[in-house]
Amino acid sequence: MVLSKLHLQLKIHRRPTSPEHAIMFQRLQQLPKYWRNRNAMTYLLWPFEALYKMAWRLRQWAISLGWIQQHRVSATVIVVGNVVAGGGGKTPLTMAIVQRLLTQGLQVGVVSRGYGRAQSSLQIVNAQSLASEVGDEPLMMFQKCRVPLVVGADRVEAAKFLLKQFPSVHVLVCDDGLQHIALQRDIEICVMDATGIGNGHLLPAGPLREPWPRDVDLLLHTHQRTWPEGFESRRELSAFALTSQGEKIPVADLKLKPVEVVSGIAKPEAFLAMLAQGPFQIRHATALPDHDDFENWQPLHPELPLLCTEKDAVKLWTRFPQALAMPLVFEPETAFWQAFDQLFQSRHRYH
Repeated sequence: MVLSKLHLQLKIHRRPTSPEHAIMFQRLQQLPKYWRNRNAMTYLLWPFEALYKMAWRLRQWAISLGWIQQHRVSATVIVVGNVVAGGGGKTPLTMAIVQRLLTQGLQVGVVSRGYGRAQSSLQIVNAQSLASEVGDEPLMMFQKCRVPLVVGADRVEAAKFLLKQFPSVHVLVCDDGLQHIALQRDIEICVMDATGIGNGHLLPAGPLREPWPRDVDLLLHTHQRTWPEGFESRRELSAFALTSQGEKIPVADLKLKPVEVVSGIAKPEAFLAMLAQGPFQIRHATALPDHDDFENWQPLHPELPLLCTEKDAVKLWTRFPQALAMPLVFEPETAFWQAFDQLFQSRHRYH
C-alpha cells in the first residue's frame, strides 16, 4: 500500500464568531490525493501499476491452474472485504453479520488479521487480551460480540485453529480477506465507502487492490452511494457515550460542553463530521495514523471530556480511563438483509 504522510492542520470553525471554538484537526496520515482522480501522477505511476496488474494476472492464472492451493474448512465461510486501500467499513459490517447470525441461534466465529499487533502467532482473543497483542479491531469485536475470535495473518491457519479449539462453530466470518483467496469462501461481501474506486486505477497509481468491477455476492455502500449497484446503509453516532466501566452517558448530558476529540482510524474526517453534527463544542481534535497505539499522545486540554471511537477506546482506556467512546450505529438497509438471509440459507452446509 502506498501511503503519504502529510503534516498539516485544518481549522474548522463551527461558530466563526468565536475563534475559541476552532478545531485544530491534525492529519498525520491520509490516502494520496492523486488517487481521487486521474492526473499527472496517475500516468507517472502507470509503469508500476502495469507491474502490479501483471503480478495480479499471474496470480489468477496460478489459481486457475491449481498452483495456488485453496483450502476449504468445515464451516460456512463469509468474507467481508473491499477492493480499495484504506478502511471501508468492513468491521462494522462484520459485527452486524455476526450479531444477526447469533439471533438465529447459530454458532459463529470470527477470523481477523489483527493488524497492528506486536506478535505474529495465532492467538485467541479473550477478555484479558490487550490491543497490542491481538489488534484493536479484533479486541473491540470480541468485547461487543463475545464469540470465538482468532487473529492471524494466514487466514487458512487461523480458520483451522479456531474450528479445532471451538468445534461447535459452523459459521466463520472473515473480517477483511477478499484478496486472501487461499481460504475458500461460500459468500463474498464487498463494502464500498465514499471513496468509491477513486480514479479507477490499481496500486500505486490508484487505490484499487484488484480490478473493478469483479464478481461478488453482495455489495454494500457504507457511506453515500458511489456505484449504481449494491445496497445502502445507515451510519450515525449513538445517542449515548460509553465509559471505561461500561456505563452509558446520554449525549444530551454533553450538550454544548467543550470537548476534545482524538482518533486513530482510517477515515477520521468521517468521525469528526458526525461529531460536528451533534451538540458538542469541539475545542480541539487530533487525528493519528490508523491503528496508532497513542503511546506518545497527550490531550491538549486534559480538563475537558475526551471523545474517541470504540476502536480507539480499547487502547486509550489503559492510559486515559476518563475517555468516552462514541459507539457507531451501523445498519444496512432491509433489502440487504433479505438478500443476505436468502444467500446464506442456500449456501450454509453445516449444522
